[in-house]
Amino acid sequence: MLKEGGPDTLVYGAYAQRPLDTQYSPSSCVTDIRVFLDEYAALSKRTRDELTVRAWLPYGTETCETLDFFPASEPDAPLLVFVHGGYWQELSKEDSSFPARRTVPAGAAFAALDYGLAPAYRLEDIVAQVRRGLEWLVTHAAELGVDRRRILLSGSSAGAHLVLMSLLDDWRPGGRHPADAFAGAVLLSGVYDLEPLRLTYVNEPLGLTAETARLMSPLHRLPDRLPPLVVARGGAETDEFRRQHDELVAAVVPRSPEVRDLVVSHRNHFDITFDLDDPATALGGAVFRRLGLTAA
Repeated sequence: MLKEGGPDTLVYGAYAQRPLDTQYSPSSCVTDIRVFLDEYAALSKRTRDELTVRAWLPYGTETCETLDFFPASEPDAPLLVFVHGGYWQELSKEDSSFPARRTVPAGAAFAALDYGLAPAYRLEDIVAQVRRGLEWLVTHAAELGVDRRRILLSGSSAGAHLVLMSLLDDWRPGGRHPADAFAGAVLLSGVYDLEPLRLTYVNEPLGLTAETARLMSPLHRLPDRLPPLVVARGGAETDEFRRQHDELVAAVVPRSPEVRDLVVSHRNHFDITFDLDDPATALGGAVFRRLGLTAA
């Protein structure tokens, strides 16, 4: 629920309700968000048409618990996993194939992970689904032709939040620590502290309380160890997304053996994902190096 009060009543920090809503509206920094969403869908369809894909592989019992897997041409390949954004309410794996365009021809496998959306699913359920999907990929790595030591996670916006929640150390009983199970993670334009977001319009389908927002905020629950990280954002982001980025970088530096803090000045919240598989860019180059790939 949003706080009651007049238009100038402070809701979070120095922000009244309308300015806070704008801060957590990444589309406020672009002319037309539809341009980027349409490009996700078009590039993803083209990628599925051009590359071999094993679509709709189930990783759980829910109908939404599926992934699309693009195999590498050689066995024991690295794997790039992508978790889409959309504020846990929109988009799907169907919009998320495009980072396979260059990574698969260069020698990696690629997986686009789907999950259930709010309000049909609570955020706690969504986090659990993504964790199940990642665990499934680790468990089935050999039969997928993947080197389980070289699984690199990536996520954009809400997907970055979900990836970081999967690096916490409280969900793999009897298994390897997430810092050892994954080769690293690439976090793009994420939101890592959900308390301010809870006070915006975004929370209406999520229904987060102060308690669940804290529980679902990885910034406040970071483990002692994390794998190598790339934490990136576009230059055209709101002040709150910049702050979230900066606070996460400061928090993970002591916990990770390598942290790349990357601000791509000419990109925004939505088009920074197009650099993910382009080794000619700073972001794509970092991804290719972590996967052990050479640009085709």
